[in-house]
Amino acid sequence: MTKTKIVLTLVALSVLALPVMALAANSNSAPEAPLNAIADMPTLITYIENALWMIFGLMAVICFVVAGILFLTAGGVPEKVQSARSAFIWGIAGVVVGIVAYSIIAIVSSVMGVGVQ
Repeated sequence: MTKTKIVLTLVALSVLALPVMALAANSNSAPEAPLNAIADMPTLITYIENALWMIFGLMAVICFVVAGILFLTAGGVPEKVQSARSAFIWGIAGVVVGIVAYSIIAIVSSVMGVGVQ
């Protein structure tokens, strides 16, 4: 039964990831210049900022998927439900901290004139 749940979860996640992969294959968000052609600091900061934001988003999604799996496998056991709820609440806290951190970076870069065109 556990193997079946794991296989079904992986299939569901892969089906959910298909639109993201299709959009990524057709997106026009490729950098204008290769990474070795970065000539100024604001461009480098923008590349690093975008990469960190994507990593953060991926980690947030993984955190919520793990919390969901914990809820599904809790089976009504109060301790397991509490640990799943705790994982979900910490995931929300992490997302809030990430958004606040990104906002601080955006505000500071706006005040300094970095990335403003």
